[in-house]
Amino acid sequence: MTFWRNIASLAARATDAAECTECPPGLPGRDPAFSTAVTALGAKLAKADGHADHDEFAAFSQVFQPDHRSEANVHRLYDLARQTTHGFESYARRLAKRYRTCPQLLEDVLDGLFHIAKADGAVSHDELTYLERVAHLFGLSPLSFRRLTATHLGAGPDDPYVVLGALPDASDEDLRAAWKRALSEAHPDRARARGLPDEFVEVAEAKAASINAAFDTAMRERRELAIGTA
Repeated sequence: MTFWRNIASLAARATDAAECTECPPGLPGRDPAFSTAVTALGAKLAKADGHADHDEFAAFSQVFQPDHRSEANVHRLYDLARQTTHGFESYARRLAKRYRTCPQLLEDVLDGLFHIAKADGAVSHDELTYLERVAHLFGLSPLSFRRLTATHLGAGPDDPYVVLGALPDASDEDLRAAWKRALSEAHPDRARARGLPDEFVEVAEAKAASINAAFDTAMRERRELAIGTA
């Protein structure tokens, strides 16, 4: 059976193979539990903003690529799941349990869900809340979710990681290195050494202050996150 025939077969039997305690061998695409879960999560995400349209199913098909012979069955299962967002947490928990030792795979699924959410040209607040909840149930860190959000939606100009030029899930060591590098490049003494006017020095001072503030903010967030998860 193909990946997508497994979806239809599992749905028809109304069985649930997602209670295994270890990640199954082989490719996830051949795992009926994985196939069913990602189909349901994609469909229920499409409903999160109040409606689910053809563009979102097209995006789902692009991400998870059903073959043409089984697309009709996939569409039927997708249509059934998208009637309501109810139950999405259960699918996310089961997928996280089954693939708990494969965090990159779970992140890939969330990456695909972001793609679906953007299909209609915008990601609503409800969709973003849905995605954040799935990330939490998958066991992904808030910093990883922040990185994915910035990748798909962009980050605000005042985001401390944008200011520092670092990824949200960079290690503390790499974040500190990025801070020092950015501060060195913007340090007012460099402007003075080049003989630039006072106005340029003032700009450099303001930039250096924003870099220091960004680093302090990022490190404070990390400490608070560590306390919250302890």
